[in-house]
Amino acid sequence: MTDPSPKPTRAQQRRRSEESILAAARRMFADLGYDRTTIRAVAKTAGVDPGLVMHYFGSKDELFARAASLPTDELPAGSAEQLAEALLASLAGRLDSEPVGSLAVLRSMLTNADAAERYRAAGEPQLSKISAAIPAADADLRAGLLSAIVHGVIIERYLLRLGRLADASPEQIIDLLRPCFQLLATAPPPDPHRPG
Repeated sequence: MTDPSPKPTRAQQRRRSEESILAAARRMFADLGYDRTTIRAVAKTAGVDPGLVMHYFGSKDELFARAASLPTDELPAGSAEQLAEALLASLAGRLDSEPVGSLAVLRSMLTNADAAERYRAAGEPQLSKISAAIPAADADLRAGLLSAIVHGVIIERYLLRLGRLADASPEQIIDLLRPCFQLLATAPPPDPHRPG
């Protein structure tokens, strides 16, 4: 005779409820954006009472803060070539597994000031790290372009689902982007005084 599984503790039940609420909120913020996502709809999707969502998170803003996140890439100390490869590896991971937390921020940032600020706050230190690794006078611009490409690919693949990009394998996308990333990370800027 087997023993029945032990009843979950209150702490375990709370963790499960919070995880269920956060998963529902991530999905809804990613699909609908901040303004169109409601506490009541998140609660219904999570299978809990709206009061429980408010009890655990206090407000829609706090729920958004906990549910929506942008990954911070671990960038290696090293050459610009290594930086480009690290950025590509990070992008490949996001192309392989839908980054729902990031999508919640990306969809919401255009209509919600808090989401836009969250995006800027997460992005600034990352851009500084990328800029510092690029040996060019216009390193800040190059870092911005690399970041824009990464976020643009994510937005088009998951939010807009445009054309072939939505269905392409991560390997195909990374292989096509590699020369661009290497060029932006390593090549000296063109000499504006050189003719032709």
